[in-house]
Amino acid sequence: MDASTEELRDAHDVLAEWYAKNLVGVLERMPVERAMLDLFAELTLVVGTEVADVGCGAGRLLPYLAGRGLLPRGVDLSPGMVEVARREHPGFAYEVADLRELPFEDASLAGVVCWFSLIYLAPGARARAFAELARVVKPGGYLVAAFKHGDGTLHRNGPGSRVGSLGLDFDRYWLSAAEMEERFAATGFAPVFQGSTPPEGAEPHYGYMLVRKTRSGNA
Repeated sequence: MDASTEELRDAHDVLAEWYAKNLVGVLERMPVERAMLDLFAELTLVVGTEVADVGCGAGRLLPYLAGRGLLPRGVDLSPGMVEVARREHPGFAYEVADLRELPFEDASLAGVVCWFSLIYLAPGARARAFAELARVVKPGGYLVAAFKHGDGTLHRNGPGSRVGSLGLDFDRYWLSAAEMEERFAATGFAPVFQGSTPPEGAEPHYGYMLVRKTRSGNA
């Protein structure tokens, strides 16, 4: 494991309890995010029920996905996050794993959720990660992603940020919609729907992308 990945894992081990406490009920106050997940669920159910939340954090999305008829399982880099997810949202399968090496068979999932988990991919890791996502989704399956719009360059946490105030720091990359589209296309995904929310203050605006696996990729 490289130093940046280790730093990211260790920081999220520390953040796990914060997530469990402060993200309760957040999804209920975000109609755009619910709408994207609902669309993903409705389309995916035509293909199958087995899906994965890759970068599941404390597991907050799994009950919502299950409530829409899916059979979700969670994967996260952080053992601390997985431990909290098992406690807070029992009844689901969780595993510790890297996005670039997922614990699923080829074409075994009807769909994948990447909810702000792609923002941690350094430039050199992106091709492998997108190819790995494509590997585990069956033809006709779907992937939905939430991300922060940017130019793909490195961001670190300032002292005034939530994690900075906890003495934590790790790499983040806000990707452009154009790069997301290109990387999905290169790995065999076709666009279904794309949207975004306007920026608020200094925060970047959020992007949402739903894609469908149509072929084998080149990456």
